[in-house]
Amino acid sequence: MIRAVDIKKSFGDKEVLRGISSEFYKGKTNLIIGRSGAGKTVLLKILVGLFRPDEGAVWYENQCFFDLSKKETQQLRMKIGMLFQGGALFDSWNVEENIRFPLDMYTNLTLGEKKKRVAEVLEKVELSGVEPKYPSELSGGMQKRVGIARAIVLNPQYLFCDEPNSGLDPKTAIVIDKLIQDITRHYNITTVINTHDMNSVMEIGDNILLLKDGLVAWQGNKEQIITSNDDTILEFIFASPFLKRLRKKALGL
Repeated sequence: MIRAVDIKKSFGDKEVLRGISSEFYKGKTNLIIGRSGAGKTVLLKILVGLFRPDEGAVWYENQCFFDLSKKETQQLRMKIGMLFQGGALFDSWNVEENIRFPLDMYTNLTLGEKKKRVAEVLEKVELSGVEPKYPSELSGGMQKRVGIARAIVLNPQYLFCDEPNSGLDPKTAIVIDKLIQDITRHYNITTVINTHDMNSVMEIGDNILLLKDGLVAWQGNKEQIITSNDDTILEFIFASPFLKRLRKKALGL
């Protein structure tokens, strides 16, 4: 579990986060949602340690992230996987080399052991045999799956995903959502996802954190969001006619 406690962050005189407190649960897909400028990306970067908050703390189980020594921080980072919005694959490296990168950085495994681990995670994301291909030879959805494979190659306890469905068609986005959810549950990972995709919210939202103006406006799960009468939920989630109809159907209206 990850716990954020009264997180505040400003850039110059712009206050982005104004006191965020929340828990992100193990074995669950924890989604951070909100309009552009609500502070989603800043919060995600603070949780993963890329930004330091002005005030507040981030706890990984019983460890306060920003109180750790350099060695302890490195040990914790080895337990963290990250799926970047654009995939962040190295164009000049093939799939095997891209996925092997964290193993080369953080382990003393032999080349044979690394190749075996690469094959294992590629099988998990249903891309067996693509090791020699380059990113340019893959579709957008396949690149995202390679990114997921790289993110889990070190058997992380925590997985962060920044807009995993960005640039994907709806059908492929559903595949990626299901894959992330399956991996989360199978490995009992604490997964945190920053997303604009309302389909992801309705399909895999085990724990949903809605930000507005740098504050937590609502928190709950996908079942609770359907029946919520919260004004912020009604305005943000059910803005489209389709989702309005879905909500009415669920409520028997």
